[in-house]
Amino acid sequence: MWASADLCAVGVLPMMSAGEGGGAPPAELAGRGRAAPRVWDVGALCRAVADALEARFNPVTVRGELTGFSRAGSGHCYFSIKDAQGQLRCAMFRRAASLLDFSPRDGELVELRGRLGVYEARGDLQLIVESMSRAGQGALFEQFLRLKAQLEAEGLFDAARKRALPAMPRGIGLVTSMGAAALHDVLSALQRRVPHIPVVLSAAPVQGADAPAALVRALQSLYRLATPDRAGATASPPIDLILLVRGGGSIEDLWAFNDETLARTVAASPVPVVCGVGHETDFTIADFVADLRAPTPTAAAELAAQPQSVWHGALDLMQARLGDALARQLDHQAQRLDDAQQRLGRPSGLLARQRLVLQRHAQSLFHATRAAVQMQRNRLGRQDEALPMQTRQAVLRARERLARADLRLQLLDPALVLQRGYAWLTDEHGQAVTRRAQTRVGQALTATLADGEVDLAVAPRRLI
Repeated sequence: MWASADLCAVGVLPMMSAGEGGGAPPAELAGRGRAAPRVWDVGALCRAVADALEARFNPVTVRGELTGFSRAGSGHCYFSIKDAQGQLRCAMFRRAASLLDFSPRDGELVELRGRLGVYEARGDLQLIVESMSRAGQGALFEQFLRLKAQLEAEGLFDAARKRALPAMPRGIGLVTSMGAAALHDVLSALQRRVPHIPVVLSAAPVQGADAPAALVRALQSLYRLATPDRAGATASPPIDLILLVRGGGSIEDLWAFNDETLARTVAASPVPVVCGVGHETDFTIADFVADLRAPTPTAAAELAAQPQSVWHGALDLMQARLGDALARQLDHQAQRLDDAQQRLGRPSGLLARQRLVLQRHAQSLFHATRAAVQMQRNRLGRQDEALPMQTRQAVLRARERLARADLRLQLLDPALVLQRGYAWLTDEHGQAVTRRAQTRVGQALTATLADGEVDLAVAPRRLI
């Protein structure tokens, strides 16, 4: 190991007394006329090595790749840092770990600042880490902060310009790499939640020098699908929402999403944009400009559309309300008919006009109710496979109530009274004749029967 070579180069260790060395040197060596090699206690040697490291190296800054990172329940972090030539154990105690501004992950290139020492319990060389940062983050992070401040001053991050996501998009645009794991995650989530909504993929690389320009072109191709033409027509399927996603990585991996041109392109989108780049702790300029920032690509897909179960529940609720409203309307109209029947009593001079009025009301009610039921029936028919059985039963009950209401209307028809053998008598002035005292011998009367009118004359009463 490189640590051993360096220690050999130091060549100086603290001297210790004979007592510390574990006793007097052996007699056979004492008689040879030269100093006997020192015999060390293990702990004493470890402390001596630690003192030599402290004098030669500390404080030290080292760069390498994280491996085996873990955080104990105490808050202390333990891991190793490595490169192609070597590996070094590290410990970062809770106080220093609480100051981290990112979540370390295996494979990340980091710079550590701390003090080399020896863990005497195992005799291991280890680095006590006092601070950790992503390697190369400084210059990139400064660029990130400058662009963020510039765009924020222009108002591109203002909450007032953020748009709400559509509750039920007709189509979803997706911008990511064909080879990205985020593509599979997003498509799986959308297929699980909203398989009926079409997804249009506009592929582009999400990493590298060419990625920003490619991402801009991919977004602009989706904008053409989301923008109506001069005649007001939109593409099929129309795009109502765009997802801009990629998986996690270092600040260098995500740098394409900190491009100024890409940020302005996202801000110019004609439809809401959800940005799901990296992991929950990763932030890019595109996140701040987008209408909504999702912590992961999968979360972006879940925010894009409500699952089918939510809409099925809404349909069930609407169907129940429709059935209740229809029942109340039928009951109300039936009560009006009962009141009209009580007011009619026996036929009078207004019977003909009332009959026509009632018929018109009955027909209007029947047609209006049938049209409303038919419209709802057609709407429900289109969703027949998605509606539960109790909804169909409610429609059948509504139909039965409608049939009974229609039968009651027919039974109230005044023509049925005439069909039972009754006649409606009127004098020469069209006035109803309801009493004998209204007649005289020889008077001309008209009798209205079920199938027409008959002219009569009052004859003298025969005495038997």
